[in-house]
Amino acid sequence: MGPRRASDAARPAHRPASRAITGGLTPPAGRDPRILRGICFIVLATVFFVIMNTGVKLLRPHLPTVELIWARTLGHTLFIFLIFGPSHGWWRLLATRKPGTQLARSLLLLASTSLFFTALGFVPLADATAVSFTSPLLVAALAGPMLAERVSRGHWLAIAVGFCGALIVIRPGAEGANPYLLLVVVGSGCYAVYQILTRRMAAYDPPEVSVTYSAIVGTLVLSVAVPFFWRTPDRLSHWLILSAVGLLGGLGHYFVARAFLWGEASILSPFQYAQLIGAAGMGYLAFGDVPSGWTWGGAAVITASGLYIAWQESQRTRGVRAASRT
Repeated sequence: MGPRRASDAARPAHRPASRAITGGLTPPAGRDPRILRGICFIVLATVFFVIMNTGVKLLRPHLPTVELIWARTLGHTLFIFLIFGPSHGWWRLLATRKPGTQLARSLLLLASTSLFFTALGFVPLADATAVSFTSPLLVAALAGPMLAERVSRGHWLAIAVGFCGALIVIRPGAEGANPYLLLVVVGSGCYAVYQILTRRMAAYDPPEVSVTYSAIVGTLVLSVAVPFFWRTPDRLSHWLILSAVGLLGGLGHYFVARAFLWGEASILSPFQYAQLIGAAGMGYLAFGDVPSGWTWGGAAVITASGLYIAWQESQRTRGVRAASRT
């Protein structure tokens, strides 16, 4: 799943910008090289996610969904161990203080990916991507009851407007409406709860541990199931796409995590929503799907709501930081 912001990825210690670059001074925000790196990384992540989802949709008529999800989780697991294993120690990546919560959040991520991949077999890429961006809205809504965070009236209004945007895309009850988009909505709900639990785990486990569990639990569960569904790809191109799905997903999540180390959500989120445009383009090139006006209109409403919430959250964070300095 194109996931959206990867809040469970590793966060290395903050390092100030190089004095050789800044001359010993803090550069203006618009010229901060860290922000520029963050923008580059978020754009690359959207490219990886769009290509991954396109590959999954291409393979859906030929291979079982379980096999595709297994390849996605296996590739992600291998990527995580290669990145963090040598520096953190293989077994330390599995040392958690809250195994039950880690298991729950990992299963939620697996459910989210499974629902999204299943839906891709029946709905246009652009429609599925647009509806999946309701996840940040759900995170904002759940932050109150699950994290005891204050949710303002502006947030609630943006959440309501965003879900109206989702209804514009889905158009329940209308002629030609696709019921499989409801799988994307449920998957977005699973992903939102996963993110909330990830925030909770930040107080107990290092982010490297959380991201490892996110990948390895799904891999283990599906490794038990996949032999019963396995279908050997009969083309070299299918083997290549299947192998690339996991790598692209792992790279995408890693690049999103790195991006948000260098820039605030209010700055980077507009570039993250460019995934909608990429999905529309790839959907047309690979499958001949032309997004309807309903899709573009609903996507615009969802995007505007998500950007407003990101901006409000950024303002709140800045206020907290300013108050802590006084």
